Amino acid sequence: MPKSKLDHATLAFASISELNQALVQREISSVELTEFFGKRLQKIGPSYNALALSLWKQGKKTAKEADDEFKRDRLRGPLQGIPYGVKDLIAVAKHPTTWGAKPFAQQVFDEDATVVKRLASRKATLVGKLSMVELAGGGGYTSPSASLQGPGLNPWNKAYWSGGSSSGSGAAVAAGLVPYALGSETSGSILTPASYCGVTGLRPTYGLVSRHGAMALSWTLDKLGVLAHSAEDCALVLHVIAGGDDNDPGSAQKSFYYSPQYYEHFSDLKVAYAEVDFAQWPVESLRPAFAEALAAVKSIGAQMVQLRLPDYPYGPIISCILDSEAASVFEPLIRSGRVNELADAGQIAGLKAAMNYTAVDYLKAMRVRSQIRDAFRQFFADMDLIVAPTKLEPPDLALQPFDETPVPRPEQKGMWSGLVQASNLAGLPAMTVPCGFVNGLPIGLQIVGPAFSENRVIAFGREFQRRTNFHKQHPVVEA
Repeated sequence: MPKSKLDHATLAFASISELNQALVQREISSVELTEFFGKRLQKIGPSYNALALSLWKQGKKTAKEADDEFKRDRLRGPLQGIPYGVKDLIAVAKHPTTWGAKPFAQQVFDEDATVVKRLASRKATLVGKLSMVELAGGGGYTSPSASLQGPGLNPWNKAYWSGGSSSGSGAAVAAGLVPYALGSETSGSILTPASYCGVTGLRPTYGLVSRHGAMALSWTLDKLGVLAHSAEDCALVLHVIAGGDDNDPGSAQKSFYYSPQYYEHFSDLKVAYAEVDFAQWPVESLRPAFAEALAAVKSIGAQMVQLRLPDYPYGPIISCILDSEAASVFEPLIRSGRVNELADAGQIAGLKAAMNYTAVDYLKAMRVRSQIRDAFRQFFADMDLIVAPTKLEPPDLALQPFDETPVPRPEQKGMWSGLVQASNLAGLPAMTVPCGFVNGLPIGLQIVGPAFSENRVIAFGREFQRRTNFHKQHPVVEA
C-alpha cells in the first residue's frame, strides 16, 4: 500500500475530502485510520474530559468492511471508512448511553439511533461516544462540572471550558481526535462548544435530522447536528444523516442534498446584520477581532442590510417551553429522588422547579412562539441570511461556577444577541464558523437562514472560510 501523503500531524486535522481521497487512492486503509483516531481519542480524550466510551476496537469491523469495498471499487460516498464520534445521548446498541448523568450510567439500548444507522450504511466507523453536560443541561446548570466525566476542557487552553452541552464533541474535533462528531442543540448546545473550541458547527432545521434513538430534552426544540473542521465537512455529514423518519414524530420528512453550486451568486443575497453587534456589544477585548471578521463578511459581496432582531422575550419563552417539556421527560427521575444524584446542585433545583410550570404557562409560551415563527417568516421574505457574533464573551473558566468566573460581561445586549434562542424557537438552521482569536482562544460567527436553507447557509460559511484561514488553525495537542 502506498504511503499516505498525510503524516500524523496533518492526518489529525485533515478534512473529510482529504481523508476520502487518501482512502480511495489506497494511500491509507480504513483500519489504519480507525486505529489512528481511535487510539488518539482513547489516549488524549480523557485529558479534556471529552471521552465517554471508546469504541474503536468495535469500529475496526466496519473499517475492514470498508477496506474490502475500496478494493472492489464499491464506493459509498465521502464518509466511507472515516472515523467519527457521537455525543453520549445518541444510542449505540449494546453499549452504555449515559446521557452524561450518574443516574443513567448503566443505561443500554438494544437499537442504534437512526443517525448511527445512516452513517453505518455508508461504512463510516464509529470510534467513540463523547462526553456532554448531564441531561444536555435540562433544568439549567451552574458550573462546567455538570457532567459525568467532569468539566469539558478547551483544547486551546485547558483552563477554560469547552462549552455545553456538546462539550466532548467540540473538544474532540478541535483537538483532532475525530474528523467530525455529532452533537445536539436545544438552545445553543452545538453553536456554543463549536464557537468556544474553534470548529465549525451546523444546527439543521428542526425536523430535518431524525432524533430517534437520541435522548429527548424538549420534543419541540431538540435537533441533532454536526461539529467538524469546515462548512464543507458539515455538509458532507448532513447529506447522510438528514432525511425523513417515521420513528421521529417531529420529522419534517425532507432530505438534504448538498448542492452549493446553486448558491454562489453572493451579490444576489441580502444579509441582515447590526454593526454595533461587532463593534460595541462584545466584551471589549473581542471587539477588534469581530470588526475584522465583519470586514471579511462584507468582502464576500452580499447586500448587507442593517436590521435588528424582532422584539420578543426570547429567553423567558424558550425557558418556559424547554423546562416544561424537560419536566415531563424527566418526571420519573425527579419524583423517584434519583435526580439528587446529578453533579450540579443548581440543575437538581432547576429540574424540581420545572415541575411547577402550569399548562397555562406552557400554552402562553407556545402562542408567543407561533408569533415568533410568523415574524421570522415575514423577515425572511425580504432577507436571505443573518450574521452575528455567536458569543459576545469568551469561555468561562473550567473549574469555577459560572457566576464566579471573572469574565467581563457585555453591559447591554446587542441587536442580534438573542439570535441563538430566537432561531432555536423558530426551528431555523444555523452555522457557526471560526472568525478570529483573542488571547489564544477562538471566537465564532453565526450564520442563520430560513427553514431548510442549509445549502445557502453552508455556501456562505464556505465562502467565508475560503477568504480566511481561522478554521485551518489548530491547538497544540500533546499526543
